Amino acid sequence: MKNIKIVSLTACMTWMLSLMFFSSCSNDDSASVYTGAPVIESISRSGYDTAGNLLPSTPVTLVDPKNYYIIHGKGLLSTQKVYFNDFETYFRPTFVTDTDIVILVDEKTPYANAANQLKVVTGSGTAVFNLTVAPPAPTFNWFNSINAQEGDMVTLNGDYFLNPIVKVGTENVPVVSSTLTEIKFKMPANATDKYVSVTNISGTAVSAEAIGSALYDDVMQGDAGHWMWQTADSFDTGYKVDKVQGESSIKFVFGGWNGADMKFNSRDVSKYKAFRVKVKSISANTNASITFVFGGWAYQIKKSLATNWTTIEIPFSEIGNPTTFDQLTLQESGGFGGNTILMDDMGFVLK
Repeated sequence: MKNIKIVSLTACMTWMLSLMFFSSCSNDDSASVYTGAPVIESISRSGYDTAGNLLPSTPVTLVDPKNYYIIHGKGLLSTQKVYFNDFETYFRPTFVTDTDIVILVDEKTPYANAANQLKVVTGSGTAVFNLTVAPPAPTFNWFNSINAQEGDMVTLNGDYFLNPIVKVGTENVPVVSSTLTEIKFKMPANATDKYVSVTNISGTAVSAEAIGSALYDDVMQGDAGHWMWQTADSFDTGYKVDKVQGESSIKFVFGGWNGADMKFNSRDVSKYKAFRVKVKSISANTNASITFVFGGWAYQIKKSLATNWTTIEIPFSEIGNPTTFDQLTLQESGGFGGNTILMDDMGFVLK
């Protein structure tokens, strides 16, 4: 991407040099000099595409931040200010002629509830041109509940949800409400094992989790009992201070080498390929770790932990390729006297 930007900038400079040469030649003929108020006639992309091809100078009305564009018109040589959606945008005076301005659209340019205008202010007046600034492609943080049933209200969290289109699998679903960072919709029928996606005019983001794949997403799914080995330790399934999915996480307070057991209603997992969970250590000790125990202690998988949320996936091939699942045991394994460990977004990964 860096090479493309360098090439694009070089292309812009080469283009401007040639443009200024021809402009200076034409300006020798005083009869051709435009002296009226500025006019914007079009705006088009400048530079090269990702394949290295020179972009065509096709007029556009939708611009993407962090890309170069050519503003074409007349009376632009005395340009003082350029605004996209009333956001002042830097330009190089050396990239300005009487008929063209090469400019990089700032990534901070507002795109929601905006003026949808390009404005160029010169010594002779102001020119306005209607256009739309595209938002970045959406980002998808989480949706909750992952195990939502038909008709349940689902919350989708992320960013850049401008005029969003939501799909469950390939089916469009009506948006009940939306902001730039949150969408609410009702889960349609036959949604299990499908992924949720959200699209805006710039791209699409897809959920990492399949619908129905959760063991924990704010609540224990199919909970058949859970406990700590020692009564002095604690097991909080509704910890709201620090979470990465939904509104809550699980907080375990372990004494050294102590553990916890979780039992679930027996579940067919033949369509899944791995166990997944997001984990965070409160202790910064470099030995912080947890052992995941499957199959009645037949399989013990020790994982190191960090003080930031990290995703752990344990392939079923490492734990005997189970076809049913009903229990998970955890043991604190740092060897430094105990730890507080957070877990969230626990479940399975589809094949």
